[in-house]
Amino acid sequence: MAYQALYRKYRPHTFSDVVGQDHITKTLKNELDCGKVVHAYLFTGTRGTGKTSCAKILAKAINCLSPINGDPCGECEICRMIANDEITDIVEMDAASNNGVDDIRELREKVNFSPATAKYRVYIIDEVHMLSGAAFNALLKTLEEPPEHVVFILATTEVHKLPATILSRCQRFDFRRIDSAEIVSRLKYVAECEGLNLTDDGATLIASAADGGMRDALSILDLCASHSNDITEDTVANVCSMAGGDYLIKMAELIKNHQTREAVMLIDELHNSSVDMIRLLSELTQHFRDLMIVKVVKGDKKPIVCSSAKMKALDTQAQSYDIKEIMSILSILQAAAAPMQNGNRRCEMEMAIIRLCNPEIRQDLASLERRIAALEAGNIKPVAPTAPITITNETNIDETDDIPLPQDEDTIPEAPEEIPTPVAETKSNDGAVAKWGEILAVLRGSCPVIAGVLQDSNAYIEGDRLLIDSKNSQFRTLINSENKTYRDAIRKAAQTVLGQVYKLGPYHAKTAKSENVDPLQSFAEKLKQLENN
Repeated sequence: MAYQALYRKYRPHTFSDVVGQDHITKTLKNELDCGKVVHAYLFTGTRGTGKTSCAKILAKAINCLSPINGDPCGECEICRMIANDEITDIVEMDAASNNGVDDIRELREKVNFSPATAKYRVYIIDEVHMLSGAAFNALLKTLEEPPEHVVFILATTEVHKLPATILSRCQRFDFRRIDSAEIVSRLKYVAECEGLNLTDDGATLIASAADGGMRDALSILDLCASHSNDITEDTVANVCSMAGGDYLIKMAELIKNHQTREAVMLIDELHNSSVDMIRLLSELTQHFRDLMIVKVVKGDKKPIVCSSAKMKALDTQAQSYDIKEIMSILSILQAAAAPMQNGNRRCEMEMAIIRLCNPEIRQDLASLERRIAALEAGNIKPVAPTAPITITNETNIDETDDIPLPQDEDTIPEAPEEIPTPVAETKSNDGAVAKWGEILAVLRGSCPVIAGVLQDSNAYIEGDRLLIDSKNSQFRTLINSENKTYRDAIRKAAQTVLGQVYKLGPYHAKTAKSENVDPLQSFAEKLKQLENN
């Protein structure tokens, strides 16, 4: 007798045998026990969660001669014929390869024939979302008003691709990903029946790799059984070409310590060991996702599938990572997934790792914050002035007596051609803000972007206005934008430190020579400029 794959050998034959879908099997059993059979069912969910198995059980149950609480008896003539594929009234159709309008027209012609043996003719259409638009239209009429002896069971992994007209005519059941604990329990049962020595850590790793699919889990177990009767965590990792927990912990440590060379050499080692780069990327993403969960979910129960030893290692490593850094790393890893599908997988993986090990070449907010922190740690201070600078009324571009200005009160004009030398942050009569550094510290917590732009800047107070002196060209761009986020952030930070709300303005400095300029003459020149405009 030919070898039978484990997922086929241990496929459930009654609703009671189905694992992890109690919300569906209980409903179906109650309906059938009450004699309620609808004309169209829709089973949707990820692969390997039991859609086709439940469809076969349902087809058997509605035709069973002696059902038991909604389950097929498995002993009557109809149940035996269905189990041995000896009945023509149960039709399975793969819509992936039979998706044309002609295939559905042929089906429509056959549904009018009465069942040959069973009570109902059952059509199981798998991957129904693959039908063409014309095929859906052809199916619609039959699905809406089928003969009383016909039942349709539609199965799909992509329910969003089905027309609303089809969805509205079916009783829908959503299959969930099977809980890892239930998968582990089922794997242990199958391993015992097959005479396999499956360790708890090995079963846990299989459940993690299966991602909620029982069929995938049994297929992995089948593959491992071909390798050895003793199935451990290492066996699963080797058979499935996984990097393994130790490699992931090591890679995360290298990234944390910015050890670019060692990280690239580790990728080379894994590549030479036939570890698939797409799988490595997926596993590394999963590892940092687990670190993220450890950081934000407190308590013993966490949505992480791993062994107790791996959980302990995650707890230890998570302490050395900041949550912002983990989020930044996850973004880079996820961004590398798409180009890896079509490009050089090894090269894309190496590029991603180099970015992760070198924060200075990342183009993200977390990287900018770390670069700002590094500058602060180096105690970089503004350049001391080479000549005394005073503030005159011309520093205030937002307010001129009785003369309307085209700008809004917080609009910052383009920078002057000559940028004045910045003034040291000292408390003096010239209005310099002694606590500007504290304001920037508050900004780094509330709005890191504008805080980074204002690095090495100074500020002055004149009346109810806060005048900012920044050499960064991006400052005026951000402040003049329609988005008031940055302006509001500066105001709030200043209010927090200084205890007063200020209007914003730019700082324009004049040298000491300009102190002798006649204010009336300056005012007259402004009027003349406005008249010319």
